[in-house]
Amino acid sequence: MMAMLSANAQVMASLPSPTESIEVNGRKAKPVSAWVDFCNRHAEECAVDTNEAAVITMTPNIWKQLVQVNRKVNRDVKPVTDMDHWGVADKWDLPTDNKGDCEDYQLLKRKLLAEQGLPRRAMRMTVVLDEEGEGHAVLMVRTTQGDYILDNKTSAILPWGETNYVYVKQEGNIDQQWVSLGGVTSPTTTAKN
Repeated sequence: MMAMLSANAQVMASLPSPTESIEVNGRKAKPVSAWVDFCNRHAEECAVDTNEAAVITMTPNIWKQLVQVNRKVNRDVKPVTDMDHWGVADKWDLPTDNKGDCEDYQLLKRKLLAEQGLPRRAMRMTVVLDEEGEGHAVLMVRTTQGDYILDNKTSAILPWGETNYVYVKQEGNIDQQWVSLGGVTSPTTTAKN
């Protein structure tokens, strides 16, 4: 209920409160193998255009776009495991049939936001350990207000430090190489499922 109230309040907010950006240590990390397969099938979704901005200038309109896309995808896509959906342990794909798991939600959010003109380079697929220690994928949006997380577990967009996640790695914004986030733990425990 609290996440829903936060999500509703976010629609009314002109801008989110500023937050810190996560520190990316720059060490290379092995990409998720299902990501590599996804990129082989959808090269346009994985291409890095270094002419795009690596950070989005946050405006009330951009915030509204983020909130609306996050809520729409969370509402429209039905959760299903990759094993039940595809018969494999891990497959990243766009949920064209409105079914998917965590990374599928985030890939669709990024696609829709990029179609609205936001730079894909500032929207990074990110692997975390969730509050139960399980692997989970979120979309980190790097902005001038800080780094925010779009997640299928809540329709509230949270600053990265308020998710109660351990940040493992994310796709790089210079090339297709992934980078380590060094297992940075978010400093608070405010996230609710």
